[in-house]
Amino acid sequence: MRFYRLVSMTTTVVAGIGLVPILSYDAMPHVRVYPADVGPDDDGAAGAAADDPFGAACRIGVDGSWVTAYCHNPYPDTDHVRLHIECVRWWDLDSDSAPVAAGPAQTVRLAGRCWDAVGTAWISHRKAG
Repeated sequence: MRFYRLVSMTTTVVAGIGLVPILSYDAMPHVRVYPADVGPDDDGAAGAAADDPFGAACRIGVDGSWVTAYCHNPYPDTDHVRLHIECVRWWDLDSDSAPVAAGPAQTVRLAGRCWDAVGTAWISHRKAG
């Protein structure tokens, strides 16, 4: 009987730990994060041609009022990436980071914040040269 309780408790703890990343990601429904090359005013139709691959792949994370983005460029052309943040409150200043050069096979980190709450966050790309 004691062994059964130990197995049951261990299974419950392992299952609970497995759900933590899913629940913490879904706990921020008010934040809209746009994929790379798409901003809030973009219809998504613009983009690089299929025969000329370009653009770093970016992951954006929001933790409270902080936004952190990691962009990895797998292509031979340098990509200048910028982090754009729109805050929820009217008195909270929106921000745009300075361009950061992501060279070939390079990963860069961009970060910014709002004072209160983040409304949207996205990355813009510009080809070097």
